[in-house]
This record gives sequence, structure tokens and C-alpha cells, in this order.
Amino acid sequence: MSSRRLPKVAGIQPPVSPNSPAAAGPSGSAESPSAPASSPATPSPASPVAPPAAAPGPAVPAPAAVPAAARATVGGAGSGAPPDACAPAESLPADRDRICDLSALLDLTTRLLRTDCLGSALRETLRAGAALLGASRGMVVLAPGTRPTARPGLTPERTIGLGLERADLGELETVPCPTAGSEPAPAAGPGVACPDIAADRQLTPHHRQVAARLGYAATYAVPLRTESGTRLGDAVWLYDDPQEPTARQRELLGGYLRHATEHCARLGELARTRAESAVLGEELLPATLPRLPGVTLAVRHRTTPAGGGDWYDALPLPDRAVGLAVGSVTGGGPAAVAAMGRLRASLRAYAVMEGEDPVAVLSDLELLLRLTEPAASATALFAYAEPATRKILLAGAGHCAPLIVGPRRVEPVETAVSAPLGMLACWEAPSAEVVLAEGETLLCYTDGLLHRTGQSMDRAFARLRSAAAGAPRATRQDPEALVDHVLRTVLPEPLADLPDHPEDVVVLAARF
Repeated sequence: MSSRRLPKVAGIQPPVSPNSPAAAGPSGSAESPSAPASSPATPSPASPVAPPAAAPGPAVPAPAAVPAAARATVGGAGSGAPPDACAPAESLPADRDRICDLSALLDLTTRLLRTDCLGSALRETLRAGAALLGASRGMVVLAPGTRPTARPGLTPERTIGLGLERADLGELETVPCPTAGSEPAPAAGPGVACPDIAADRQLTPHHRQVAARLGYAATYAVPLRTESGTRLGDAVWLYDDPQEPTARQRELLGGYLRHATEHCARLGELARTRAESAVLGEELLPATLPRLPGVTLAVRHRTTPAGGGDWYDALPLPDRAVGLAVGSVTGGGPAAVAAMGRLRASLRAYAVMEGEDPVAVLSDLELLLRLTEPAASATALFAYAEPATRKILLAGAGHCAPLIVGPRRVEPVETAVSAPLGMLACWEAPSAEVVLAEGETLLCYTDGLLHRTGQSMDRAFARLRSAAAGAPRATRQDPEALVDHVLRTVLPEPLADLPDHPEDVVVLAARF
């Protein structure tokens, strides 16, 4: 019975493992195909092993010519398997180093792509650069206008550090960036190394003093530019000892930054779009609340980075009445903000014409929404209040019931359950009438206040009611203090400022 022969590749006879069936004789002992049957299977350590007969084709290097490290990599430690005959022995360590470099870049790039905001992406870029360069600390100085402010009135963060305190960043900002005079490049350009700051007499004395005070001896700076030439800023890494990165480290960092700058640029553009949408939404809402006799008003509005569709309003009406409104357009982004602006402006017109009938106001608003925004829906609450008598007539369309907060009671207003605007062919629900006692406050809010708690609506409403009931007496008498107390209690940190939560929050208080 003939034994199975292994195939030949490119005229090379493949080596036969001593344990393979092709090398086993009738008695199961290992034999060389070209050796006589009487030859021993395993030679003694003292006698050399005769190589097998060479097959026709190119010569195969002997196993002894392959470095031990390469044999361990290819065949495993102690396996005795020969290396690949098609690859030169001296190229195996270089290939192994290249594979290690690519694996490291893949891991660092994967971590970078998990970031979802510009600040976290820049911090991850600093951390990855420090790992690739062997540096201990670093910082990114953003170009003007790169980082938008998320809230009006706040100064955007210009520098982001790794292993540096805020005071350290302030001192480093007084030192000129080494890449300030570098020529523009289509991508993350070559870095500028300062291997020994103390010995470099071309640097200013102030630069050397800052370095000595902060304890760094060398720097490596790289300009951050995208493929299109957009300049994001500059990244600088700090060494504790005099040194500079090797050519291999610079190549790895350049490959990483080609992806990092594009990712940071996309996140920066997204942040700017969100900030502009949030500012637009704020501009569509009342800048100030009216001052009316017999009633004190306070409001808090927290929007999302993408821009939400929640709104509020308080407007004087004929006969010294006041109209209070809160609402929310489903969805988010610029489309929801635009729809919110149109609905709020329309509700103001309907309130002036027939504000004493809240059901008619919401019915007109629902008809307008169905005709002009057929794909949108919204919740709304409108209240017609007479401060002189403290009588309030209100109607809601799929909106949360407001709370009455006073010295002797904290209870919701019993409104009829109804669908949101735009959900039915014709909306209509009965109104509710309530008379407040002197010193009581009507607390209106949007459902984002409840949704941000992460609890069910019933549990979240119980939490809101408990927060209002637990407010001190002096807090209940001041609407400004009351809305702040409710927000702090219902949405404690970090629930109060969830950056990516899709729900806006509006809290409107009217004390009679």
C-alpha cells in the first residue's frame, strides 16, 4: 500500500514532520523517504543528522542558517520546524516589528474612534502620542475658532493638557509654539524636536525658565492639519530627560495623526453645528419675562447640543390677564428648532385673539400643525391666568400636568388625558379650572425634566413632587429659588448636564 505524498510547491520538496504518516514505516517508526529501512528513526546526539536528498529545484537554506529568534517565531520555541523557504531569514525580525507597529496603530486608532466629542478626541490623541513617542506629558493648543462654546457667555477652552495642571498650561501658553513658523503641509506635517532645552541657546531665557520650573527637558511639537489643509492647532509632547524621538517613532506618530486630525476635524464641525443650533433655539425664545402686577415669573431652560424643540412663553393679555405656555416638538436638530419657532409664534397670535378659551387656542394650533407640519407632532400646555382673582383656566395636549406648590399643599392640576397635537384628525379636550390660594405657585415643565432622570414617568413624577414638597418655606416664596431647587433635586449631577441627552428641559414657575 503506497503512502500519501505531500505536494510540491515551486519545485521544492516540503519537509516531512517526523510524526506525519508519510514518515512512518510499517512498524510506526519515523523514517526518511530517501533513507534505507534499516536506518534508525532518531539519531544519537553525538552523531550528526544527514540532510535528506535534495529535490530538483532551487536550493533550500539549511535550518542552521536561520537565526534562532526567527526559528522560534516561525516554528515555535523548541519545535525544530524550519522557516519559510520563500522568505529571507534576515527579514523575519523586520516583518515582526512591522506587524507589531501596525497592531499598535490599530489599537490606538480604535480607541480614538470611540470618542464622540472634540475634547475627548484630543485627549486621546495626546495619550496615544505620548505612548508612541515615549513622552510623559503633552498639550494641544487649538487654533482660534476651532473649539466652539456650547453655551452662550462661556469662554471656549483653548488648551488641553495631559499630565499638566491648569496653572502649568497657563505658563506653557506664554512660550512660543515651535511649529508657529513651520510651512503649511497637506496633512499632519513633520514635527519639530528640541532635544535639550537647557543647552539650546537659540531659545529665549523665559522658555528655559518655564521648562526648568515645570520639570521638562525636551519637546516634540507637531502641527495638526487635515488633508484639506485646515489647521486645528499644534500638539506638543514633553520629555523629562533630554532626548528626541527616533525615525521609527516619528513615522508611527505621523501615521496615527493622519487619522486623528480628520476625526477631530469632523467632531469639531459637529460641535460647531450643534452650538449654532442651540444659539438659534435660544434666540427664538423670550429674552426676558414680562413684569406683571400680582404675579412673579421665573424660568429655566436647558437645551441639548443638537438643539431641541421645547419652548416656553409668558405674555400679557387683555384685561390684565397673563398667558402661560410650555410645549415640546418631537425630535431634535434644526428641523425641530424651526418648527418650535413657528408654533410658538402662532400660539402667541391665537392667545391674543382667544386666550380666555385655552381649548380654542390649542385647537387652532393643532389645525395649523396638521396643515403646515404634517409629519410633526407636539405637546403643549396653555394657561389663561387672572392674577387679581388667582383663577387659572388651562388645557393640555399630551403634556405633563403642572404642579401647585404652596405652604399647605403640593399637588398636580387634574387635567384631561389627551393626545399630542398632530396625532389625531381633530384634537379636542376639556379645559380645567383651578383657583390658587395667596402665595401659591403654578409650576409648569416639559417631559424632558422627567425623562432625564432615567426612571419611569410615575417614579420621576413622584420624585418631582417630593422635591417640591421638600423645598424650604423661603424657597417656595421665591420662584427663582424654587426652580433652582427643583432642578438640583430632580436632576442632580451628572443628570443635570448630560451632554448628549436628546431631551430639553423647561421649568416655568408663576407665583400669584
